[in-house]
Amino acid sequence: MRIMRLSKNWRHWLYAVLATTCLVVPAYLYAQSTATPATQPAAAEAAAPAAPTDPTPDPIGFNGGATTPLLNPNSYLSGWVSGVADKNLDAPSGGTWKAWAGDKPTVEELGQHTAKLYYSMNMMWVLIAGFLVIFMQAGFALVETGLCRAKNASHTMSMNFAVYALGMFGFFVLGFGLMCGGYNGTAIGGPGQLGGLPTLNGMMTVGSSVAGDHGWGLFGTKGFFLTGDAYDGAVVVMFLFMMAFMDTTATIVTGACAERWSYKSFFIYSILIGALIYPIFGCWVWGGGWLAQLGYRTGLAHGVVDYAGSCVVHLQGGALALITAWLIGPRIGKYRKDGSVNPILAHHIPMVQLGTFILAFGWFGFNAGSSLAASDGRIGMVAVNTMIAGMAATLSGILYMWIFHKKPDPSMMCNSMLAGLVAITGPCAFVQPWAAFVIGGIAGVLVIWSVFFWDRMKIDDPVGAISVHGVCGAFGVLCLGIFADGTYGAGWNNVGWHDYLGTAGKGVTGLLYGDGKQFIAQAIGVATCITWNVVIGGIAFVIVGKLVGGNRVPAEVEIAGLDIPEMGAPGYPEFIPHIAPEQVPAEAVADARASVPQLAAMPAAAAPAM
Repeated sequence: MRIMRLSKNWRHWLYAVLATTCLVVPAYLYAQSTATPATQPAAAEAAAPAAPTDPTPDPIGFNGGATTPLLNPNSYLSGWVSGVADKNLDAPSGGTWKAWAGDKPTVEELGQHTAKLYYSMNMMWVLIAGFLVIFMQAGFALVETGLCRAKNASHTMSMNFAVYALGMFGFFVLGFGLMCGGYNGTAIGGPGQLGGLPTLNGMMTVGSSVAGDHGWGLFGTKGFFLTGDAYDGAVVVMFLFMMAFMDTTATIVTGACAERWSYKSFFIYSILIGALIYPIFGCWVWGGGWLAQLGYRTGLAHGVVDYAGSCVVHLQGGALALITAWLIGPRIGKYRKDGSVNPILAHHIPMVQLGTFILAFGWFGFNAGSSLAASDGRIGMVAVNTMIAGMAATLSGILYMWIFHKKPDPSMMCNSMLAGLVAITGPCAFVQPWAAFVIGGIAGVLVIWSVFFWDRMKIDDPVGAISVHGVCGAFGVLCLGIFADGTYGAGWNNVGWHDYLGTAGKGVTGLLYGDGKQFIAQAIGVATCITWNVVIGGIAFVIVGKLVGGNRVPAEVEIAGLDIPEMGAPGYPEFIPHIAPEQVPAEAVADARASVPQLAAMPAAAAPAM
């Protein structure tokens, strides 16, 4: 009997091992990166010239960057020069607070204050933009829940609610270190707008050295749990911003798998997205990794460029949505026996439209915030390009549906707006407003074609996540390689600091402006992103399904609605009738299993405990 009990509980033991691994491995890597030698150096070696000291973290942001102390803070106001300025009663000013020691600032003090204001302003801008992106979580929740049926409202909203914490947990424990821990481990370096984040300098690399790096960057090895070298005022600002972007990717998958995804499977898979799947590819593009290095190491333009996430955020989410929606199978009743599509209507269109406006508002933080600097004069262009692309996509989507399908479909106009915003996210800083209009206008129709295409392929996506984020994300990344006009991005990915294509100050340049190599780099980025997420995301999804007894709920649960069986609480208890899974007619269950292969081998839903 003891053996039988152990065999029945094997999954619990496996969960415990996985959880322990998630905690112990980052801690071990951190300990290895900060370990001191077991023996002290000989006294004779003390006379040798001192080696350059490693950068040290700056937990309360005194310096605005750990490389060079910009300020010597006093005890009253963090970050300002020392002195008796706080309440200098002897000064002619009569005790008025001043940020300098004497009656007038010295040239040195003015320089210090200017530097402090520069970094403080940038940090505040990044935080505010990050708050806007986090608020987009509410927009995603409203859009996805509104597009689903009322019997699954509580379940869908709860996935969007919990994914915020689940993705963040994985990113905090492991993902941030893998993605950003190697910022200064290659020749690209960290974001200078925030002081360079010099303490994040651990990168796993392969290959020979070029331009002073240590090879091709694969993933970071510092920053786990935000401890040690990551316990830094500027680093944690970057963590908040990057975490908000990661959670967007994780949320995209919940829409594609809505109305049939087991909450247990969702719970584990969302952690894996934040801990492993998203950050590895993110490192390759945004963390100084090999795709970003293609420029200075091989001469392929500026390497893969993605200003705000058409590729890193949206295409990753879309590719994960594609593979998971295919593996989990379509909803019951989505396709008729003859293969034709049976539309499943949204239960709350006003909710969808409200969520879309929230997303459009948060997108200004998404795109303009990716400057990482309020001091960047390009952020106005970024914001306007974002707005114009969203406008053009909305109009093109409305007109297309009105002309060819006789009605300006409300849900499609929402998806068209989001498609335009997704497409402009990558190129928003590098293109002119007219190009943003073209990109958005095309994306607004492209998303409609894509929705119909995936339906013909029998891949059921309740919210159009594959089309909005995957197809239009890829389109936006490629558009950067076409429409970038070279006026911005000099020195991007360590390419063209002084001149590019023979022109001083020339930045990222696309096909229309004389640099076909940038388009090739962008195409490599798209292909790599899709391959990584489909293969690794698909394998992870299958493994999670094996661990929890299936990624999909039983047919009885899906027919009855996921709210009560999965969550224990209906979304609308007073407005729609609810039935228990065991009340679903056997004929309906049999028909469902016959029509959806993924349901055929699944056991029946367990009766509720009395």
